[in-house]
Amino acid sequence: MKVDAGNKAPDFTLSTDGGGTVTLSKIKGPVVLHFYPKDNTSGCAKEACDFRDARPDFSKLKATVIGISRDSAKSHDGFKAKQKLNFTLAADEDGKVCEAYGVWIEKSMYGRKYMGIDRSAFLIDAKGVVRNVWRKVKVPGHMDEVLAAAKAL
Repeated sequence: MKVDAGNKAPDFTLSTDGGGTVTLSKIKGPVVLHFYPKDNTSGCAKEACDFRDARPDFSKLKATVIGISRDSAKSHDGFKAKQKLNFTLAADEDGKVCEAYGVWIEKSMYGRKYMGIDRSAFLIDAKGVVRNVWRKVKVPGHMDEVLAAAKAL
């Protein structure tokens, strides 16, 4: 499955850092979902810190930022503490949410093929409709693009 702009965002409930849960349909206001490959890796840490630093800007827009990977909630706890993150990290351990959004893909590194998360982001409006999609994200400048799109909602 692949989610595109204009589609209804697939709902989910996932475990989060800090022992909580998050349900997409219960969030009021816009939501930024950013799917990332792995806690405690350099690109993922840089992206997470970009979203951390922009949290005040997203908060002014009443937008909720949620990071999603297949790491456990316990792993998220450590990553969040190490990077001083100020937004929710959700654990999609069984990969069903990644599959629903079409970000669980075949990747290749040094000739070896494997399944992994395609670094992606989705901007969802207050009615639950996907307004913007970014796939195969390159970290530099990405958060600025997402913030600009959120401001345009």
